[in-house]
Amino acid sequence: MPEPVSDVAPVPGTVAGLAPGIGADAGEPTVRLRLDLGYEGTDFSGWARQPGLRTVQGELEQALGRILRLDPPPSLTVAGRTDAGVHARGQVTHVDIPVASLRATEGRRSDPVAPMTMAERLAALLRRLAGALPLDVRVNAVTEAPEGFDARFSALSRRYAYRVCDAPGGVDPLRRAEVLWYPRPLDLGGMNAAAARLIGEHDFAAFCKRRDGATTIRELQRLEWEREEDGLLVATVVADAFCHSMVRALVGSLLAVGEGNRPVEWPGTVLVNAVRDSGVNVAPAHGLCLEEVRYPGPEELISRARQTRRVRTLSR
Repeated sequence: MPEPVSDVAPVPGTVAGLAPGIGADAGEPTVRLRLDLGYEGTDFSGWARQPGLRTVQGELEQALGRILRLDPPPSLTVAGRTDAGVHARGQVTHVDIPVASLRATEGRRSDPVAPMTMAERLAALLRRLAGALPLDVRVNAVTEAPEGFDARFSALSRRYAYRVCDAPGGVDPLRRAEVLWYPRPLDLGGMNAAAARLIGEHDFAAFCKRRDGATTIRELQRLEWEREEDGLLVATVVADAFCHSMVRALVGSLLAVGEGNRPVEWPGTVLVNAVRDSGVNVAPAHGLCLEEVRYPGPEELISRARQTRRVRTLSR
């Protein structure tokens, strides 16, 4: 089965959600907005909306619905669905809304003779979101998306950071929600030597939770550990996309090498075997943060989205 085309149904009058157009039902023009945001994942059950659970998507959609007076609330499409407890500093999402709904941001300034410009309405929406959202999720920018922009499928890469403290005294209490304490010393050189064997386009089935119809072929572009001045070990992980639990499984395998429980060659062997290995412990969620999502220039957005939608196979 092919990988699902989109997180949400296309807006009526659009081509596979690639570009906003005219709503077929109401005949209303729509606009696609890009929202850049961050959140502390501690008290969220992940990004994706789930009945009865507190999620980032659920909070943001409800806030947009209240502010723009849309019932039901608009649906968001996100660059990367984060798991429960995972943080984000550079998450990106898009939403398609009726242009007319933005009038709700004008409040008492509403003037039919001299209405606010689109830029003014988006600035007002950003301010309203700051007041409507809980403090553990912040929208940093709201912009009108260029033609063809898709937060998920237009992305070139996602960059994550995983933070670990191996100091014998433990983690700084003020950072305990974002840094994993590892009670044994870790060998930076050994972890980087093991990480180098994982770079490239591979089938990462051994490091992913399988989902029906989804490919596990990914291009891992960077996986590198650094020890910062404060002593923290930070893994930078960059790929065109990630499958479910992939980053934390990769980190878990490298931590096993770092503490000396596994040889440098072991993560590479697990990768080649392409089956889940019981020796790979998925690292805890709270050390992981989505730092950045990269996109091509406006002229390449549509072609990038089409390329991403193709189900990949490995060239042999």
